[in-house]
Amino acid sequence: MKKNILWLLLAAALANPLAQAADIAANTAPVKELAPLSYQPRAAHLAAAFLGHNHYRPVALDDELSAKIFDQYLKVLDPDKAFFTQADLDQWRDARTQLDDAILDENLSVPFAIFNRYTQRLAERYTYARSLLKQGFDLTQKESFDYLREQAPWPANEGEAKEFWRKRVKNDWLQLKLTGKDDAAIASTLDKRYENFLKRSKRGKSEDAFQTFMNAYTMTVDPHTNYLGPRAAEDFDISMKLSLVGIGALLEEKDDYATIKELVPGSPAALSGKFQAGDRILGIAQGEKGGFTDVVGWRLDDTVALIRGAENSLVRLDILPADAGLDGKHKTINLTRKKIALEEQAAKQKVITFEAGGKQTRIGVISLPGFYQDFEARQRGDKDYRSATRDVAKLLEDFRRDGVDGVVVDLRNNGGGSLTEAVELTGLFIDTGPVVIQRDAEGRTNVSRDTAPGAAWNGPLGVLINRGSASASEIFAAAIQDYRRGLVIGDTSFGKGTVQAMLNLDDVAPSKNVKLGELKLTVAQFFRINGGTTQLRGVTPDIALPTLADTEHFGEASYPNHLPWMRIRPANYGPLADLSEVQPLLQTRHDERVGKDKDFIALQEDIAELNALRRKHSLSLNEQERREERDEREARLKARRANGAVDGEDRLSIDEEGESEPPKTAAAKKEKEAKDILLNEAAHIIGDEVDLLRSRADLAARALPDIAATPR
Repeated sequence: MKKNILWLLLAAALANPLAQAADIAANTAPVKELAPLSYQPRAAHLAAAFLGHNHYRPVALDDELSAKIFDQYLKVLDPDKAFFTQADLDQWRDARTQLDDAILDENLSVPFAIFNRYTQRLAERYTYARSLLKQGFDLTQKESFDYLREQAPWPANEGEAKEFWRKRVKNDWLQLKLTGKDDAAIASTLDKRYENFLKRSKRGKSEDAFQTFMNAYTMTVDPHTNYLGPRAAEDFDISMKLSLVGIGALLEEKDDYATIKELVPGSPAALSGKFQAGDRILGIAQGEKGGFTDVVGWRLDDTVALIRGAENSLVRLDILPADAGLDGKHKTINLTRKKIALEEQAAKQKVITFEAGGKQTRIGVISLPGFYQDFEARQRGDKDYRSATRDVAKLLEDFRRDGVDGVVVDLRNNGGGSLTEAVELTGLFIDTGPVVIQRDAEGRTNVSRDTAPGAAWNGPLGVLINRGSASASEIFAAAIQDYRRGLVIGDTSFGKGTVQAMLNLDDVAPSKNVKLGELKLTVAQFFRINGGTTQLRGVTPDIALPTLADTEHFGEASYPNHLPWMRIRPANYGPLADLSEVQPLLQTRHDERVGKDKDFIALQEDIAELNALRRKHSLSLNEQERREERDEREARLKARRANGAVDGEDRLSIDEEGESEPPKTAAAKKEKEAKDILLNEAAHIIGDEVDLLRSRADLAARALPDIAATPR
């Protein structure tokens, strides 16, 4: 299988369209063929070497793994089986067992040929979709559109692919029809939408193909091991630091223009007073004398890369103002780049006030989106380095000063981050002691401990989690639960119990000309201090709230190559409190309250309806049937309003244009809108604890003894 002639023949075959697709391809603009960049074959080989020797569970790169990489590659490229056909797969039959050789022989022609076929198919499908708009659709026919196709077979040939796309476009047409648009407006809207997909497909780069292929490889070894190209590695570093050097403008792509969406308060762009939302960036120049680079039609990430730069350096922007026409007068704005804090990703606080036991109760809420830390600043001794623990400590100080009665740490959808931060954050709520156990590939264990004496908060505590709480979030929640320091509330967490380390391939094979990227490599597994791991099973809440997650498809257990659950010797620790008497009393109060709460009842009804929607894989393409379905939803909404639900919206599945959505979109919207309902209930649960401890000194002495030297 290491014959270069075979590689060349297969790559050439993959580069040409199938004869069956000739009619579509003839009317499709050619797509730029991508080829590996000079550094990429070497980067792939180096990554394979580390995956085979340094991973927590090394897997040999052989024909068996090659077949898994092949399947994962197709799944990443075409998860809904909307672009490739079975004929494509049949042509690639030999490639299934040759991807290992592609990596080891440093010849990536076959994976790139597959990616090129994908971009060509995408162009063909959307070109065909645009052609269908000229004829319109008969919306009186009785037929349906199967939109969930993960388990469906690939279209056997071009005929089946065309039929799928006919129904897909007809569904798009019907959605707009139900909003009141006429046929001409529908055709114009969809034509522009499909044209934008085609434009984006033509902006693909070799980095996209390589990163996609490499992550298909790494995910067959472990779902949390990833390859990060140079730009992806830079973005990861920014997310951990919560800062970047730039001008502080959030951009979005609109009609080929990088358009200002909003300005970061206190940033150079905001302080200049020269920008407004909707301004379009036409060109970018470096320094006082650098020439302008025209960026119209560029990918947004390329435009952003030009705007970023060294701190205190000058960047010049050619701007078309928001209120100017396309032929309007431009203006040039000079800005000095500064370090910008990404506050929207940082810890935030608010106070929820209500009555509990006849007394006003104030619960402080800390929302933490991630466990971030500016590693570089900490290593160089910067006393003001940014970290999640430091930010939370300041918020807790504010809570103590304001006299809040209890605290809820909201970790919903917090996917983790720095392990060090998870340990140090736990230390804000305990005195000293073990927090998490790590076990490496050789079975050696290491206990990470909080060594800082005292606690920043020693009062009633709740930790709110959901299925999106993973990794470092689970370490923190598990430690709080094992110490019985507070109550874990919400949904069972993700179940990610592995530790990753960043490996810079440039440190292994340095080069002056190019960067090879980084490997996020699973090197250990972490365990709770009670000896069990959060891997696979996650953290089970003490008091459960309704779950919005699709547990079948979201969570560690949904990955086919996850590590198993296991147990090791526990750490030496002792509980800090005894909540065994309090918890059932809180559960009773919770059940009574939500049983009468109209918003909570409506949320549970929405979840039931959402789960039914998840089980439904198709939509009717008959206009009358869809209108009847919409009328039924509107009737339910009207009934809810009549019953006193205060949200005033059908949170399940209505988009901006009034049409039903697939379950993933509906779930995302619903989760956003239901957030405060669940958060408010978590706050009331901790408020109930405050009330119980106020009224019963004996219970307070057993449930929450003085666990820290620092008084609250």
